[in-house]
Amino acid sequence: ESVFSFSNKIVHVLLNMAMYSANMYFALFSRSDICHEVMGHVPMFCDPTLAQFSQQIGLASLGLSDEWIDKLATLYWFTVEVGLCQENGKPKVYGASLLSSNRELVRCLSDEVEHKEFDISQALVQSYPDVDLQPVLFVAQSLTDMRDRMIEFTKSIPRSFGLKYDPYTQSIEVLDSCRAVEEYARDIYYEMGVLQDALKRQTVFN
Repeated sequence: ESVFSFSNKIVHVLLNMAMYSANMYFALFSRSDICHEVMGHVPMFCDPTLAQFSQQIGLASLGLSDEWIDKLATLYWFTVEVGLCQENGKPKVYGASLLSSNRELVRCLSDEVEHKEFDISQALVQSYPDVDLQPVLFVAQSLTDMRDRMIEFTKSIPRSFGLKYDPYTQSIEVLDSCRAVEEYARDIYYEMGVLQDALKRQTVFN
């Protein structure tokens, strides 16, 4: 599957399902099969925080150079595929490749793996095997913190336009002119009106 096709599917929160089951050897580490999709990625897209994050990464990847695609792919690997996060002071698994690997799921929280605090600058230069057990994993403070850091990173991408996803038309809009930005601002103004009305009703009826 091409990078362009993959990126577009992420933007629209679509998932191509692998319809085969890997053999026991490949089940020892991350492998894209039906178990990986159902146990790893499907629950992820059901979580609003992770679904929004994946969509933002998909948007950010459109129209980029190979160098920036590689950067986003590396960060995507250390988050969506093999990510850990803190919960009640303990590291928990959320990465799809870890969740769908019987060996990795046990091993990833043990002393066999080096755990590093999630830092984008470190993750960008960290090498990794994509068809073997992971020697290094990054632990985020929370899913929200990971999402916010990644979205902040996408703002450093050098390009002269912005991108947004319109959920009503299920299309990608390019913000490359003053008119496009003004139309987007009107949409935000409308949404702010909905929010203000909801807050007002909370005050009146509660």
